[in-house]
Amino acid sequence: MKQIFLSSQPFHLEMDGILPELKIAYYTYGKLNREKSNVLWICHALTASADAQDWWNGLVGEGKIFDPEKYFIVCANIIGSPYGSSNANDINPVNNEKYGIDFPFFTVRDMVKAHQLLKNYLEIDKIKLLIGGSMGGYQTLEWTITEQSAIENLFLIATSAEESAWGKAIHTAQRMAIEADPEWTKGEIGIGDKGLKSARGIGMLTYRNYQLFKNQQSDTDSEIFQNHKSSSYIKYQAQKLADRFDALSYYKLTEAMDSHQLARGRKKSVEKILNQIKIPTLVVGISSDILCPPQEQQFLANHIPNTEYYEIDSEYGHDGFLIENEKIGLKLTDWMNKKNI
Repeated sequence: MKQIFLSSQPFHLEMDGILPELKIAYYTYGKLNREKSNVLWICHALTASADAQDWWNGLVGEGKIFDPEKYFIVCANIIGSPYGSSNANDINPVNNEKYGIDFPFFTVRDMVKAHQLLKNYLEIDKIKLLIGGSMGGYQTLEWTITEQSAIENLFLIATSAEESAWGKAIHTAQRMAIEADPEWTKGEIGIGDKGLKSARGIGMLTYRNYQLFKNQQSDTDSEIFQNHKSSSYIKYQAQKLADRFDALSYYKLTEAMDSHQLARGRKKSVEKILNQIKIPTLVVGISSDILCPPQEQQFLANHIPNTEYYEIDSEYGHDGFLIENEKIGLKLTDWMNKKNI
């Protein structure tokens, strides 16, 4: 069940913007034990919600690896997302008008700062395992850097220490597609959909890969001229996102992704910053990921001292972190058992 945490205090953003109040939507599963020692916290990716049992149901749920019968599991919706946390569709209490395009620029560090406020509200002192895939991993790494004393173990999958030039270029192309739709700034589901669907189409090409499209979306009829199977698939996936998301949130969130840089303002190299992470860490890469390729995860494993690295052989590309539950689960179970998590 979705819950809402509301802070009436001004929330100061990294780039000097201010939200007059902060709203965080979150889900919890299971119960916090008496010792408060059974907390798992999941940080979600770009277009997911706080309902981790919905989008990661292969790993979260009764009898699964992240079992609410054993753990107290928390997942908070990131700011800027249209799934309940403060975002561009909210009413600004200062002028009683919708923020819209004027919603202030925010970063991954701002998302983490909001998570930390929620952690304190829930009276959580220690997180037994902090978990993040893709953009969720960006949050997880930032959180570990800023509050390592509160985190006991770390699980990272399909993620990186900084947004790559490749990732930024993809996001720029997606934002250009959104900007081409004159209605995108209204920030409402159903308005600006042409731009959002184009952006999602670009994204799908990076979430999957050549081989998967060849294997699953090739035409079986060699005589057709139009309505190709792969074209229909891209349009279907684009419409699915447009039905549940809005262009303005997507635009703002990809800008936030591009802000991900662990070294910013810390006067140390990324390598030295990662070297400061001393807690047990499992890093998982996916062999066919072209958006955040395994070399990014290998970089993390090479510079976080107490790390175990594992690479999943998968045809699903970046989306493998959401799909390959059995392969992820086997390695994760083994590692969690060894670490007594």
